[in-house]
Amino acid sequence: MELDELWAALSGTSGAALVGCLVVAAVALRWSGRRPARRAVARAHQKQHAALETMDKAAQHFRLQNPDLDSEALLALPLSQLVQKIRQGELSPEAVLLTYVGKAWEVNKRTNCVTTYLADCETQLSQAPRQGLLYGVPVSLKECFSYKGQDSTLGLSQNQGIPAECDSVVVQVLKLQGAVPFVHTNIPQSMFSYDCSNPLFGQTVNPWKSSKSPGGSSGGEGALIGAGGSPLGLGSDIGGSIRFPSAFCGICGLKPTGNRLSKSGLKGCVPGQVAVQLSVGPMARDVESLALCLRALLCEDMFRLDPTVPPLPFNEEVYTSSQPLRVGYYETDNYTMPTPAMKRALLETKKSLEATGHTLVPFLPCNISHAVEILSVGGLFSDGGHSLLQNVKGDFMDPCLGDLVSVLKLPWWFKRLLAFLLKPLLPRLAAFLTSIKPRSAGKLWELQHEIELYRNSVIAQWRALDLDVLLTPMLGPALDLNAPGRATGAVSYTVLYNCLDFPAGVVPVTTVTAEDEAQMEHYRGYFGDMWDKVLQKAMRNSVGLPVAVQCVALPWQEELCLRFMREVERLMTSEKQSS
Repeated sequence: MELDELWAALSGTSGAALVGCLVVAAVALRWSGRRPARRAVARAHQKQHAALETMDKAAQHFRLQNPDLDSEALLALPLSQLVQKIRQGELSPEAVLLTYVGKAWEVNKRTNCVTTYLADCETQLSQAPRQGLLYGVPVSLKECFSYKGQDSTLGLSQNQGIPAECDSVVVQVLKLQGAVPFVHTNIPQSMFSYDCSNPLFGQTVNPWKSSKSPGGSSGGEGALIGAGGSPLGLGSDIGGSIRFPSAFCGICGLKPTGNRLSKSGLKGCVPGQVAVQLSVGPMARDVESLALCLRALLCEDMFRLDPTVPPLPFNEEVYTSSQPLRVGYYETDNYTMPTPAMKRALLETKKSLEATGHTLVPFLPCNISHAVEILSVGGLFSDGGHSLLQNVKGDFMDPCLGDLVSVLKLPWWFKRLLAFLLKPLLPRLAAFLTSIKPRSAGKLWELQHEIELYRNSVIAQWRALDLDVLLTPMLGPALDLNAPGRATGAVSYTVLYNCLDFPAGVVPVTTVTAEDEAQMEHYRGYFGDMWDKVLQKAMRNSVGLPVAVQCVALPWQEELCLRFMREVERLMTSEKQSS
């Protein structure tokens, strides 16, 4: 009976979604002993297929009734203009929503980025408050955001068929601001990966090139927005999960300070882990859209619904300022060697900033390797990986997780022995193995105190140079599918700012050139280990793919971070246009 269910789930699916489904089916058939997981896979695909059919029918019905609507012109509008035209009555909210529903359906056919259609969006539209800052704006949601009546599976079989009882706080606030959530988007299994694949919904691919990863764990968001299927989305970030897909898919994304936006109702695999801060943040095609989203969310409704969030409204004065900035920068973190395209993107951005009157100052946070290997990995896995292993128990293991689950399953004594043996040849891997261990309450407090001291030392460095903001490289271009799970060390450029709990965003500034590609042949990394080798191989054949830079500010200074991102965007957009 299960085989019939699988076939029913697969029939009618096309493009990248079909490829993902076939992979899932093959795995399910191979591991026929895992009946609960196998049934969950079949049910998830049936639900996904039915939701996509509903989506397609709604869009087709609207197109038939409105044959004269210029959908391409509507989809090309920046979010600020879209909002303005809805307010002025030039576009109806229904036309905007169903045009994006149709576009999202088309994008999904080639990227497999949508897990479900939030079919009550059409009803929500009629109830949306007209005075809201996001009135009539369709918004996509990473699958981990609880939405009443919908599953948030995290790509795990055990979470399938358990619908949320209520909306997460940020979803409630979006609705109160007139926005219309319309789809849930795909994530990697457990969300502990910067790829985007899971046994329930399959592999999401990069909209620029289907052999490349869209990044993760907000990979479905990156693919959908990058291909024009959503004007605005919400993601989450605990090691780069907003920034990787934004950079890989050529869009903008912001990871705020951990508690600037409410995390109430956000589903995760390791609840209670606070050493390395998780953040909720916006993803969109341009910086102004991120600012508009933050402006809308930082309102009395959010502060009322979640009193644990500091009542800090959006600071317009900081965001709109045009004062020259004092910008720290580094070309490399000396841990993950920047690719030729990464280095060029950083240097070209630095040059443009200097040419317009900003002051650029060399700055490198102290002891990055310790922050990545000991503080970040130690914080994320202070239970020895027990919580994650409980979540994936009895499930199919997706390739996007690489060797993580196998490593977590090793006994602690064996990990220590392996680390001792590997240290002379593979010091980074040895350090990671040593950090993944169960800690007593006392040892966890020591680690958290060490993180506090590290944060204070970096802030002191920052203050000594009187910096406003920081410019850093951002990993890119996109890696091949399934490569991120085998290149763990490359999270160094992003996870550092989760450990520090600094706001950080990415802005696309260039694309990979033939010269970048040729120079990549000589890439060896700083360690020449397995992670460096995977990076060198996984970034081949990337001409034309987007490359971003990362912009950072001190805690609670999201508006200054966005202001800096907007400046980078303005300068580099004009640079591209002139060249």
